[in-house]
Amino acid sequence: MSLSGKPVRLIVNADDFGLTPGVNRAVAELARAGALRSATLMAGGSAFHDAVEQARSVPGLRVGCHIVLVDGTSCAPAEQVPTLADGTGRLRDSLPRFLLHLQSGKIAEREIEIEAIAQIQRLQAAGLTVSHIDTHKHTHLFPRVARPLLRAAMACGVGAIRNPFEQEWSARLTRGALLRKLEVRTLRSFQKRFHSLLRASGLRSADGSIGVSATGSLDEATLRRLLQHAEPGTWELVCHPGYHDAALDAVTTRLRATRDVERLALAALLPDAVRSDAIELISFAEL
Repeated sequence: MSLSGKPVRLIVNADDFGLTPGVNRAVAELARAGALRSATLMAGGSAFHDAVEQARSVPGLRVGCHIVLVDGTSCAPAEQVPTLADGTGRLRDSLPRFLLHLQSGKIAEREIEIEAIAQIQRLQAAGLTVSHIDTHKHTHLFPRVARPLLRAAMACGVGAIRNPFEQEWSARLTRGALLRKLEVRTLRSFQKRFHSLLRASGLRSADGSIGVSATGSLDEATLRRLLQHAEPGTWELVCHPGYHDAALDAVTTRLRATRDVERLALAALLPDAVRSDAIELISFAEL
């Protein structure tokens, strides 16, 4: 329950499942401990097959698709996505460059849809039921990504998508970088359009996301504030737990030691919060 006495339903979703074995191990451990019930798997992740095996071994863990449109390799054949990836299938390695080309129309929406379908289907071909989709670096904040992603989800029979917009109350409780907070606030200008597209698609989503401003700084103190002062509603806590090891150092990510911090915070607080009825822990399948 929230401080108001009204219910708080929380989806704790671990992003980057499949990135490394250490990230996979953290997700599985937290799921078994009752700290989370949802993770999004990177179809092109270097530890994809290990993640599939981990997911199969943890009862109750729901797996979505963490669709990667920047800083990775396409799952669709390169010739099918020539404006999204280069001739070798390599996606753009810069988010600002991706957004510049996206907004200027240099990236075809149809190719985003093709790539998203390829990534979702790779999970389905591995025998996983895909509970929902979201995007690496939250690129579906932008309508030119959200539109083709919603179409891809419907084509693949996926019924839910992340609502990527952080709530104002969540941002206020976060002592993260000022620049990231300003970015989160500015990007809310796309929120009305996203909800319009979501309603038209018929897909389900949470009321909003929390913890986005805390990416890279989601420690135990920050998580405790979010849990203690959560407003009534159904929220998704976006998190990136893992183990900082040699495999993580070998991949492209800005989140390294902070993955240990998040893992420890989630393990310390979520199981007790669930047992005390402070929150109801759910997955996208229960929306």
